[in-house]
Amino acid sequence: MIKEKFLNLMTKYSDNEKYNLECWSEIEKHYTSKSRHYHNLEHLENMLIELENVKSQIRNLDTLLFSIYYHDIVYKATRSDNEHQSAIVFEKRINKTSFDGIIDCMNQIEATKEHKHSTDNDTNILLDLDLSVLGKSTEEYSKYSKNIRKEYRVYPDFMYRKGRKKALKNIIELNSIFKTDYFISKYESQAKENLKFELEQLS
Repeated sequence: MIKEKFLNLMTKYSDNEKYNLECWSEIEKHYTSKSRHYHNLEHLENMLIELENVKSQIRNLDTLLFSIYYHDIVYKATRSDNEHQSAIVFEKRINKTSFDGIIDCMNQIEATKEHKHSTDNDTNILLDLDLSVLGKSTEEYSKYSKNIRKEYRVYPDFMYRKGRKKALKNIIELNSIFKTDYFISKYESQAKENLKFELEQLS
């Protein structure tokens, strides 16, 4: 599904099948890297599944789809500019097509760095899709948190715990973890429970 959906998207803006496949191969290569335990193709697939529930609320679906596929194409635990670099990769690739929403898409990708509420509803939906795992079952959240730790295995426990606790507290202290009514209703309560539980485990 995930490959087919991307190629269908590309075909709207490029009739170069070879190039479209190159773009997919690049995405697949990055998201299947051995260092990826959470930020992988399964993460993208979960976002696409969640997307089906809010399609009617989206102003520009194709822009949002490109943002989903490219928002984590660059992901290294030791970097602080992954989102910016991901936006650059997206621009470089999609510039060679007729797609005219490149700036909007880059802005959406950049927004996944800080997850701040946006005046653009599509961006808010992207942010909620990205964080939807936080509100899943205790078992799913536990799997997610363990996979995040694996991605940061370059750091010793004391460093990881300090950084992770800070990140979790920043999320918990938001007025609302999720930005849109649908995700607030579906996941907000469970997400707060999951985050608090992980914080307790890290203490």
